[in-house]
Amino acid sequence: MEKEIALVYMVAGLSNRFEGKIKQLAQVGPEGETLIECSLNQALPAGFTKIIFIVGEKTETAFKEKFGSIYKGRKVEYVFQGYDKSKRDKPWGTTDAVCSLIGKVNCPFVVCNGDDLYGFDAFKQLVGHLKEDRGCATAGYLLGKVIPENGFVNRGIFVIRDELVKSIKEEVGLSRENLAEKGLNENSLCSMNIFALTPSVLDYLNLILDRFKEEFRDDRNIECYLPEQLGRLIQRGMIRIAIYPTDEIWIGITNPEDEESVRNFLAKKE
Repeated sequence: MEKEIALVYMVAGLSNRFEGKIKQLAQVGPEGETLIECSLNQALPAGFTKIIFIVGEKTETAFKEKFGSIYKGRKVEYVFQGYDKSKRDKPWGTTDAVCSLIGKVNCPFVVCNGDDLYGFDAFKQLVGHLKEDRGCATAGYLLGKVIPENGFVNRGIFVIRDELVKSIKEEVGLSRENLAEKGLNENSLCSMNIFALTPSVLDYLNLILDRFKEEFRDDRNIECYLPEQLGRLIQRGMIRIAIYPTDEIWIGITNPEDEESVRNFLAKKE
């Protein structure tokens, strides 16, 4: 019997940059496929048995109308990420999104952003890891591929030992000029925000999330980011995360002008 592995997309929030539009549903494929469809088409051949969308108030209806209950033979499920609008201006972030899966997923899963394309290789390696019951894993991307020729970028940087992640540190204001002074180089591996996890990890994350929400209960905008909290669990010896470098092109949509670059990238791959 095929081992059940879920593919989980975080698509709950709307970016202020897009003026209320759902960027994951932007039509960027050569035949009018949406960004999320392009990502699904990359991922599903890796061996996923079902799809879960973590949706929010402003995305739930659109995704249910688009994908229904079956997509390319895989069952599609929807998990809602909500928040108290009287106390918050937006959801509590990606850790909160993943914790919304508690009680709703009973199999290993790969969780990732719905506005990125990761390539087949990254999905294949992470699914293979989960099928072998080897615990958690992630994909690492060469830092040199995401540093702009001019300007700065923020990235989660992996510290690695014996093919395991030892820490995940958020580095702010990286540029080609300051990598050396930060102890980094173009071959350093950064996070792509894609993780292979098991359901047992959700309980650990939820404990951290509860404390985070209590500590920052008066902050209407702070978010609890998944890579940072997974890094804390690693440091406490509660989980181990293997890392797989990938040579795939990692590309996505952050700003409206990125649609054209993604569209051109996909056109060249045809």
